[in-house]
Amino acid sequence: MFQSSSSNESDSGPVATKPEWQILEKVATASVTEQRKARRWGIFFKLLTFVYLFVIIASLLPKESSLGPVYDEHVALVSLDGVIAADAPANANTVVAGLRDAFADGSSKAVILSINSPGGSPVQSGYINDEIYRLKALYPEKKLYAVIADLGASGGYYVASAADEIYADKASLVGSIGVISAGFGFEKLIEKMGVERRIYSAGESKAFLDSFSAEKERDVTFWQSVLAETHAQFIEVVKTGRGERLINDPAIFSGLIWTGEGALAKGLIDGLGSAGYVAREVIGVEDVIDYTVEPNPFEQFAKRIGTYFAIGVRSMMAPQLR
Repeated sequence: MFQSSSSNESDSGPVATKPEWQILEKVATASVTEQRKARRWGIFFKLLTFVYLFVIIASLLPKESSLGPVYDEHVALVSLDGVIAADAPANANTVVAGLRDAFADGSSKAVILSINSPGGSPVQSGYINDEIYRLKALYPEKKLYAVIADLGASGGYYVASAADEIYADKASLVGSIGVISAGFGFEKLIEKMGVERRIYSAGESKAFLDSFSAEKERDVTFWQSVLAETHAQFIEVVKTGRGERLINDPAIFSGLIWTGEGALAKGLIDGLGSAGYVAREVIGVEDVIDYTVEPNPFEQFAKRIGTYFAIGVRSMMAPQLR
């Protein structure tokens, strides 16, 4: 005779107790919550990517439509702000691109180049100066006015000298028509520290003016001649641009710098006033439109990646060409 035994198991297997069901329910709820969060973050990043691409596309759109200029008569403004160098925002390509757009727009009556710069590369400054003369010859009906803000020194004034007229504030700093090259000499320091300098080069003057070697008189004489030649080029550019407006004073080309009032007295500038003043009172047009070329986010990112890559490659190469 068979007897039935009591059991907590059914035909389908063991039955979970209440605490076990609570644990399973929490796990399921947490999984659903995480999935929802993941979907939300996915939507967020997709939207962020779309906005980023939209900004890039918008920044690449031209200021003019295919039907012609979209502006009424106005004064075109281009800014030159900061150190003038190939790897800086105030590089020749960027400034020249803005100037070309400003001159080419048929609705722009004149162009103002707003300068706030301590100077920089004579090569980059020369490129901008040359392009100003080319554009003025190409569009003879348009004048270019340089307006100096806080500082228009050295390369900044090199560029300004190509303008038809130059204006500045009474307290602006203008001038510094000179050339400078500076460095340090560490040979005595490394000698005290017991460090031996090792340098290998092909060409007897390849390592001239090396900061960790004793200074040689012939190297200094040669380098001084290079600086003097560059200074002579600077002086010639200023004399060509300013002409008889400059007073006969050798101090002008000594590297000294003057306030706007002092610069006006020496013929370095033509008047005192801001960009707004020049537009209203000199040109006679109220509306000013900015043509300054700003690098878009994609260009900035690509340039930064390219710079890091170049530094990495350069660090692995020896000897170096420089």
